[in-house]
Amino acid sequence: MGKGLVAPIVMFMDWVGIVLLIIPVFLPIVQRLPIEEIGILGTLEPANLSIWFGVLFCINMQVSLLSPPFGPAAFYLKSVAPPGISLTDIFRGFLPFIGIQILALSILLLYPPIVEILLD
Repeated sequence: MGKGLVAPIVMFMDWVGIVLLIIPVFLPIVQRLPIEEIGILGTLEPANLSIWFGVLFCINMQVSLLSPPFGPAAFYLKSVAPPGISLTDIFRGFLPFIGIQILALSILLLYPPIVEILLD
């Protein structure tokens, strides 16, 4: 599920509403995917597929809550920031964190068994 699918929804909805709306629709679809085709560097145990998808979804939501053009976290921060700090400054400050989250998302997509390592 790409950021493009979640970002327009974030504009109108709180994250709890998004989870309650998206997870019941997409989890059954993900569970029917061939498990051996998920990831490139390793195979995921079928019992951990739902956990993998949940972690993937949560990281994707974090990226969508920080990234422009919607990025509600930036607007929350702007409301409490001193007057000299612009919204552009805030988004620029978010860039390293967005990069870290995209790196984590990439690792999770390339090597899904990392979820199993962290469960032990």
